This record gives sequence, C-alpha cells and structure tokens, in this order.
Amino acid sequence: MTPVGWICECTAPACRFRFPAVWEDERRLVCPVCGEPTVCQLLAPKEGEEDDRPRELAGGPVVHLLLDNIRSTYNVGSLLRTAEGAGISHVHLCGITPKPDHPKVAKTGLGAEAIVPWSYHPNARFAAEARVAEGWRLWSLETGARAEPIFRVHAGDADRVILAVGNEVTGVDPALLDLSERIVCLPMDGAKRSLNVASAGAVAIYWLRYS
Repeated sequence: MTPVGWICECTAPACRFRFPAVWEDERRLVCPVCGEPTVCQLLAPKEGEEDDRPRELAGGPVVHLLLDNIRSTYNVGSLLRTAEGAGISHVHLCGITPKPDHPKVAKTGLGAEAIVPWSYHPNARFAAEARVAEGWRLWSLETGARAEPIFRVHAGDADRVILAVGNEVTGVDPALLDLSERIVCLPMDGAKRSLNVASAGAVAIYWLRYS
C-alpha cells in the first residue's frame, strides 16, 4: 500500500514549521521557510480508502448535474470532483462550460474528471427539454421569487432529478428556470447573498443525494 505522502517538521528550534508533502516531493527534506533540515513522517491511507475497496451506493434518487455555461475551469473541476464523490450518475456540460479533458479542469478535479460520465451540449435548453421529455425532473439552483430553501426539500420524493447550476455572473438561463419543476436556493443569513458556484453546488448535490 503506497503512502499518500508525508507530514514534515523543521528541526530548527526557532522555526519548527510544519507542512505536508506529496510522496514524490524531495523538497520536503528542507524547510521552505528557513532552509534547515526537516524530519518527515509517512502518512498512510485513511482506513477504508483503499482503491480496490467496494463502494456502497447511497440511497435516494438518481441525480444528474447540468452545468449551464460555467466559465471557470476550476469551478468545473471542483463540481466534477463533488459529483464523483456523491455518486452523481451523469454530468451534462452546456454552452461555454469547459469539458473534462481541458488541462486546467484537472487542477481541481484531481482525477474525478476522468471518472464521471459526461456529455456535452451546445444548447442547455435543448438538452434540458430532451431530458424532461424522458421523464426527468429538472430542478435549478438559483435565487428569486420562486426559490425555496433546499433544506426544506427532500429529493426522495422524486426518483430522477437533474440539478441545473448556472453561470457565475448571470446565473441559470431563464429558459431553464421556465422548464424547472422546482427552483431551490441556499439560505444566506450573512451580508453576502450568494456563494461560489462550486461551493453552492456541492451543498445542493450532497443534500439531494443523502437527505
């Protein structure tokens, strides 16, 4: 079993900087702050995280994710990683959304971009209409008069849900909102009225899968 990396600590009494390092990184042997030698301890994989361990599938509905014109490759990579972790069955990438094979998506996808089933659609409205015609229930993550707090909604009432997440600035396409059976939002009790799309999407995805 290959260790996942190291936790290292500077040996200089006046420094004692402590930091993690990946398995192959020889720079761990020298403190990045003061340049003195370090001592490093192996980090073994957490119990139950072996690659060949069978995964137990969660209950709840089958969930697809629709990324509507997400601009940032980093947000896309993060959402793909969340989708893989939560057992999202398929990701629909629409419009300007970067595809998983974009090199910058891997920076936050961390391998999930190569695992999650996905398809690309130039027009999000057409893609959503086709899925709704097949019996999928379209929900959108968005604010507005129709929006209801997601924590009051239980996706177990539906067996197949597509969650649409929209552009970082303009939000979900109005055509998708018109098609949506429900519009859900995250409660925001602070001064800011929204979260980063990858953060908000992660909360919504896990709530739909496990609530």
